[in-house]
Amino acid sequence: MQHNLSVTPRQPDPAPGAEPERGLVVAVLPQGREVEELAELRELARTAGVETVDELVQHRSRPDPRSYVGKGKLAVLKQALGNAAADVLIVDDELQPAQQRLLENELQARVVDRTQLILDIFAQHAVSAEGKLQVELAQLEYNLPRMRGLWKHLERLGGGVGTRGPGETQLETDRRLARRRIAILRRRLKELSGQRETRRKSRRRSQTPTVALAGYTNVGKSTLLNALTDAHVSVENRLFETLDPTTRSFEHNGRRYLLTDTVGFIRRLPHQLVLHVADASVPEDRLHEMIAAVDAVLEEIGARDLPIELVLNKIDTVDALTRRRIANRFPGALQISAATGEGLEELRARIASRFASRFEVVELLVPYEQGGRLAELYALGPPIELREDRPEGVFIRARLPEHELRRFAPFLVAEARRGGATSIVR
Repeated sequence: MQHNLSVTPRQPDPAPGAEPERGLVVAVLPQGREVEELAELRELARTAGVETVDELVQHRSRPDPRSYVGKGKLAVLKQALGNAAADVLIVDDELQPAQQRLLENELQARVVDRTQLILDIFAQHAVSAEGKLQVELAQLEYNLPRMRGLWKHLERLGGGVGTRGPGETQLETDRRLARRRIAILRRRLKELSGQRETRRKSRRRSQTPTVALAGYTNVGKSTLLNALTDAHVSVENRLFETLDPTTRSFEHNGRRYLLTDTVGFIRRLPHQLVLHVADASVPEDRLHEMIAAVDAVLEEIGARDLPIELVLNKIDTVDALTRRRIANRFPGALQISAATGEGLEELRARIASRFASRFEVVELLVPYEQGGRLAELYALGPPIELREDRPEGVFIRARLPEHELRRFAPFLVAEARRGGATSIVR
């Protein structure tokens, strides 16, 4: 892990045998909150390549506005850093710039808060061009108010065209360059967003059902994506192992579905269904907390209006009694194991049933001289249940999106209503 005033580049995993950085974890918790709550921060540190060698907790109603921990605890913290021979202090909160500066000055050590730690992990795992740009933008926006003049000997006088005038410090130059870079990144991301929207419109035209995997980190979303679609997404047991959205497809009863695994959440989810994946193996109170946290974020990003299916993963690690208790607490939620395949066929069927009402079963007779229209039909990607070459043309029985019925009306010979034996001969 690296914490500095510039953007953290993508870093390789530590070389085998290399000594990890040593970190001391500190948190301010209200009375009654348990030290065990630091487990997630320790896991984040491990993912970033830092070995947690000690931890310190101060119980108080809220962090000190100047130094995060109180004055007395600051002295204890300084001694603990030395005793543990720690390289970095990791704080289980987002620090204000002033708090971070004071801690670094008092402790004479690097200080990394929770936000910076996560951004460093993101920088290590971003793969796509868009993912890298998003991480760099987030880091610049985070670091901009935290830049400070560390190299006062670099103060210089300037004059002439293209300079900022006399007395511009290195800090002012760095900030100006950072703001310029932020503007460039936002413009590039806007361009990429436009390209993604074009692809999204193409998918909407083809009416390929799209499903988003959402959920707390490390609940097995990537494993589920691999199991459903035969993808090969990395599934190492580390937080935020997958950063870039990954879209793969699978088929059920002849119909194609797109499944997207996202890390965290992306705003304006371009999907018609959300699979909310939760970890059934965690303690029940923790399971409730994680589901509530994800529901709150889905609400925040405007995805609560989408159909949502709760999927309880890792059920293979749960005993029979816990299974029954979870089933009573979350009726209707599917219990699956992406690792063993348990419940996956039922999940595919559940996804298909969510989209079934959007299609009509139709029978078409397309003359051979209208072969182009047949190509248009196949381009839509509907499930073709039957194809016969007849003397007068190609007979097709397929499920068409409702809004496409008018387009192929000239070739419609019969329409089988959903679930019924009714046919309308035309």
